[in-house]
Amino acid sequence: MKLVQANSRSRNRRVSNVRKRRQQHLLDVKVRSRRVTQHRIRKTLVFFSKVALAAMLCSGGYIGAREAARHLFFNNPDYELKAIELQTDGSLQREQILKAADLREGENIFRVNLARIHDQIQELPQVDEVQVVRKLPSEIDIRVVERKPVAWLTKEKEISDPFVSDGAFLVDARGVLMKEKKLLPEYLGLPLILGCSSESLEPGKVVESPEAKTALDLLRLSASSFMQTRFQIREIDISKGYCLLVTDKNHSRVTFGLNDLDEQLQRLEQFLVYCDNTKQELETLNLLVQRNIPVTFTKPAAEVINDTIEPAVEPQILKAIPVRPQAKGAPPASNVRRNSTPLASQRPKKD
Repeated sequence: MKLVQANSRSRNRRVSNVRKRRQQHLLDVKVRSRRVTQHRIRKTLVFFSKVALAAMLCSGGYIGAREAARHLFFNNPDYELKAIELQTDGSLQREQILKAADLREGENIFRVNLARIHDQIQELPQVDEVQVVRKLPSEIDIRVVERKPVAWLTKEKEISDPFVSDGAFLVDARGVLMKEKKLLPEYLGLPLILGCSSESLEPGKVVESPEAKTALDLLRLSASSFMQTRFQIREIDISKGYCLLVTDKNHSRVTFGLNDLDEQLQRLEQFLVYCDNTKQELETLNLLVQRNIPVTFTKPAAEVINDTIEPAVEPQILKAIPVRPQAKGAPPASNVRRNSTPLASQRPKKD
């Protein structure tokens, strides 16, 4: 029993003092910190090597794909642009559209920027919608929907021929101004909007004056079945600023206000129906007035014709002058002062 206790005591005996234990602890800490640092460095090197390897693989793949695409597509003569199909529903010329798009045959079809072509053609004042489609291997289709002019617009108050006037612009229903290089015959019959002097007129610009916008609204609203056949607008004078002076094909002059066009057109329709029922023609009408509307009608044709014929001139009846025989020795009759009775129209009036 005593021997076992001695052995256990000998095993539990401290091998060193406090100083030695501290040194041994510091050595263990340094060894562990070095191992941790080496492990971190090893992990960092492995990570960066993987990243470098991935970057090399990606760059190699990109370069290879680019070279393959260059040889297969961009430098391939099979994909050379050989046909440009252009469709338009207006007066724009093929050369004008291709010049605006900066597009020509012979280019590689994959190098053509469709978005750029779309935007450049859309900048033309006559263009409303554009569609550009790439058709492999060698064709590009362009479809253009042009703006439809509804009137001529000018600053002048009078204009004889808008076709030859530099100050006359075509305008569509949205108020976009246009200057066509090729004028179609149907443009000659478009109504005139006169006296738009409140803004500068340039192709591609949208009119902003309230009078011009109201005039365009009036053209749109008057395109109904009845008004289109009975009241066809030829001129709209907006120079006064507070009203529209409208002249139709029959030279009827109607004054419109800038507000409540629907109501004013309804009243105009009632007057036109009255004219049809009474076989009369409207001459002037002022729709600015709500009640007791001023209106005049043209004279009948027979009355106008009678007024233009001058009355017949009544012939004057002259009284005969008696001729007496010439006496012997008397001077010639041409030298004798005739003492004849004056005409009735030449007799002096009695007091």
